[in-house]
Amino acid sequence: MKLGVNIDHVAVLREAREINDPDILQALYVACQNGADQITIHLREDRRHIQDIDVTNIISFSKVPVNLECAIEPGIIDIVCKNKPHRATLVPEKRQEVTTEGGLDLFSNSDAIESAIKKLNDAEIPVSLFVDPTLEAMKKSKELGAQMVELHTGHFANLFAMLNSSLPYSNHSVKELELSRAELTQQLQVSIEELKKAAKAAVELGLEVAAGHGLNYHNVNEMVAIDEITELNIGQSIIARSVFSGLDNAVKEMKRLTQR
Repeated sequence: MKLGVNIDHVAVLREAREINDPDILQALYVACQNGADQITIHLREDRRHIQDIDVTNIISFSKVPVNLECAIEPGIIDIVCKNKPHRATLVPEKRQEVTTEGGLDLFSNSDAIESAIKKLNDAEIPVSLFVDPTLEAMKKSKELGAQMVELHTGHFANLFAMLNSSLPYSNHSVKELELSRAELTQQLQVSIEELKKAAKAAVELGLEVAAGHGLNYHNVNEMVAIDEITELNIGQSIIARSVFSGLDNAVKEMKRLTQR
């Protein structure tokens, strides 16, 4: 199991004061030195955290592969092709969202996605698609020419948190999941089974499988148990833990939890 450490939230803190502190490159080095198999960053169209110069510097100086998440907007794809990361992960993106919500709509945007994949592949950049864990999405990802899928684990993570944490008692409670414990338990099991079936189908189609979104120190073991998933991309929970324990220890602990 490979651990991709997403360092976007270090840049979020930096941009809050618009100064170069904390230094994103220091975060890169610490993550690499303490077990990260990959560095993941997301260049958003509104540049709310990672900036163009960060992309160039991180790819230039990283000792491990860099996974660059991006929208299918042509201008962004051009930047990715210019910088040549180890992989590009195409994700949906809305300006008003706090974080990425749901997987790519592969059917309404198929022409644009297929065009972006071809352009990236022509630049010798493998492509992963960030998708919901459905059999239809696995088949369509293969048809569009992707080499990999990243299963969106957000719904699983929300169910797990509503069942096993203080989230229901906070201002961030997921209203549509304010259900009985029995209902949450049943839906959580369904979600895990969907992820298992999607991962198995993807491998049978010849796709590599990653997973990410909302994964943390409490729920990650459920994804580690799915043999077909070979990579996890985790960011917010690692950076949040680092506030109290340091980034080195936060990465080491997550690396330990992701080993089979």
